[in-house]
Amino acid sequence: MAVFGAAAAALERIDYRDARWAGAVHTAILLAPLAIGGTAMPGAAGLAVATWVALGGTSLTRTGSKMGRLLAAGDVAAARGLLPSLCGRNPEVLDVDGLTRAALESVAENTSDAHVAPLLWASLAGAPAVLLYRAINTLDAMIGYRSPRYHRFGWAAARLDDAANLLPARVTAVLVAVCAPVVGGSPRDAIRVWRRDAARHPSPNAGVVEAAFAGALGIRLGGPTRYAHTLEIRPRLGDGPPPGVHDLRRAVRLSRTVQLAAVALSAAVAAVSAAVRSGRRASPRG
Repeated sequence: MAVFGAAAAALERIDYRDARWAGAVHTAILLAPLAIGGTAMPGAAGLAVATWVALGGTSLTRTGSKMGRLLAAGDVAAARGLLPSLCGRNPEVLDVDGLTRAALESVAENTSDAHVAPLLWASLAGAPAVLLYRAINTLDAMIGYRSPRYHRFGWAAARLDDAANLLPARVTAVLVAVCAPVVGGSPRDAIRVWRRDAARHPSPNAGVVEAAFAGALGIRLGGPTRYAHTLEIRPRLGDGPPPGVHDLRRAVRLSRTVQLAAVALSAAVAAVSAAVRSGRRASPRG
C-alpha cells in the first residue's frame, strides 16, 4: 500500500479543498482503480496476492514486542521513536506509562484493522473487497482526522472506514473473548467490558476491540490521549489497573492468538461461501 499512499498524497496536493464534497471526490478517484483492478485478479492466486498485500498483523506484533523490550529496558527515547510505527499520537509528551498504554491500545485496534478485517473481507467478497478495504483504511489513516485541515476533507474516508470495520471489529471482539484464557483472562470479562464500555469510545469500532482487550487482560484503558493536532480525553474502558509493560507483552500474545483464530475462521467462511456458490451453479434452472 506504499504506492497507494504516495498516490493519495500526490493527488491531495492537487485536489484539496476544505469541503466534504472535495474529500468524497478525492476518495472516489483513489478507490475506483482498485475496485476495477481487483476484479481483474484471477482466482485463488489473485486473492492470495491481494490478501498478502493487505495484511499487517505480523508487523504489528513484531513492533509491539519491540516496544515492550524497549520499555522494559527503560529506553524511553527509543520507545518514543518507535511509537509512530504503531499510532499517530505525540510521543514526546508521553512517559513510560503513556507509551505503554498507547502501544497496547494500538495493538488492540490494529489486530482488527490490520489482520482480522482483511481476512474477513477476503473470505466474504474476494480480491476486490480486500483491496478496497486496505485502501479505505490507509486513506482514513492519512486524512480521517478531526483536525482543522481534515475535519471536512477527510469526512468521507473516515465514514467509509467506520462502515468497513463495523463487522470485523465485532468479530475481533468475539475472538478476543474466545482467546482470553491464553493470557490468563476471562471470556466473560471480555464480553462484559465490551458491552458496558465500548459505546463510550469516540470510535464505533476501536472502542469495541479496545474494550474487549481491556476486559480480557483485566486492565483499564483510556484517559488523556494527545495527537499531533488535538488532545482527547478518552473514556475509561475496563476495571483493572492501568497497563504495565507486562500487560503489553500479554496483549501482543493475545493479538497473535486472535490472528491465528481469524485465519481459521476466514478459511471456514471461504469454504462455506465456495460451497454455496458451487451449489447455486449446480442447481437446475427452471
